[in-house]
Amino acid sequence: MKFLKASDPGFERAFAAIVDDRRESDEDVTRDVASILADVRNRGDKALVQLTARFDQYTLDTPESWRVGPEDFAAAYAGLEPGLRDALDLAAQRIEAYHRAQLPEDRDYTDDTGMRLGAKWLPVDAAGLYVPGGRAAYPSSLLMNAIPARVAGVERIVAVSPTPGGKLNPLVLAAAHVAGIDTLWRIGGAQAIAALAYGTATIPRVDVVTGPGNAWVAEAKRQLYGVVGIDMVAGPSEILVIADGSNDPDWIAADLLSQAEHDPSSQSILITDDAAFAMQVEDRVDVQSAMLSTSKVAQASWKDHGVIILVEQIEDAVPLANRLAAEHVELAVDDPDALFAGLRHAGSVFLGRTTPEAVGDYLAGPNHVLPTGRRARFSSGLSVLDFMKRTSFLSASEAALAAVGPAGIALANAEGLPAHARSIELRLPK
Repeated sequence: MKFLKASDPGFERAFAAIVDDRRESDEDVTRDVASILADVRNRGDKALVQLTARFDQYTLDTPESWRVGPEDFAAAYAGLEPGLRDALDLAAQRIEAYHRAQLPEDRDYTDDTGMRLGAKWLPVDAAGLYVPGGRAAYPSSLLMNAIPARVAGVERIVAVSPTPGGKLNPLVLAAAHVAGIDTLWRIGGAQAIAALAYGTATIPRVDVVTGPGNAWVAEAKRQLYGVVGIDMVAGPSEILVIADGSNDPDWIAADLLSQAEHDPSSQSILITDDAAFAMQVEDRVDVQSAMLSTSKVAQASWKDHGVIILVEQIEDAVPLANRLAAEHVELAVDDPDALFAGLRHAGSVFLGRTTPEAVGDYLAGPNHVLPTGRRARFSSGLSVLDFMKRTSFLSASEAALAAVGPAGIALANAEGLPAHARSIELRLPK
């Protein structure tokens, strides 16, 4: 864990190194993924069979071994303990309500020349959702990806998930039932992204691929963008907690560990204006991490990527936060809105001492698929719009074309495109 003081002479260099630390895939991953994508594109199902046996120790040898369907989802849902089933339902209801409010409106109007203009929004035909199944299985991610697609009106929603050793997570299957998934294909990794993008004899192609995964999954999405739409290229999880000394250090330590336990490459950062509180949090991180079932991962993440930054006053944290553009930002202060007003770059913001990031991971409502690696400077979390596209339209009456046509002719001729100019000119009144 790094401890930095903003007043120290070497702070700027040390902080810049943290900002620039990508913690993402290297050249070997890029090369390996390119090879996998080419293999699936060229050999289709045969490549999927071999790669699944190699990476997941699972054999795709019968039609039934490839897919899990609605009847299996319903059985898993029915078999849940009632309290867990209720929690899944509550999460789905809240996520759907939040995302339904995101639906865009069509436009159709006539301007002062008589030109009719507008745009209509339509869902994509098919969406493919990646559900991790290696280090951990996340039914919450399935809900966060599938529900916006369903709200958008996507007709065919499928999921892919690795099933190491053939093991299926019943809670993921139950989430598929709640979310309205059509099919879950038992494949994972870069090969699953390739199958969704290119299509194979068994797996039909989709239009958009979303969902979190490891470095190979993220790199596959990056390389296939353009062949298929993607939500984002996501890297390791991040949390930035801005907290003053009035907080309970146990609460803040737990918040930092909530992301550290995801992956050894995850990053947890605390910015505070209270040195004694910083030391208390550091101590509580050590104590709590040792008690976690995920202690090995959490401790590795905190050791290699954890950071505590001491500032003169808590307001000084805001420009640092804007440079970090973190995936999750907690504002655990008396007046979080005052800091929030100056915060320009963050995937999602959690306001106040009683709003832990973890509640957003499951059932608050906003999506937990968020930009990492400083991409919050230019991108947003997953939304209904990721599963929709906008088509503009226009209709020019004779009067409208007469009003704007001469300017269009002038611009076309200036660009050296005479056919463009003539297509307008021929329609103008003589």
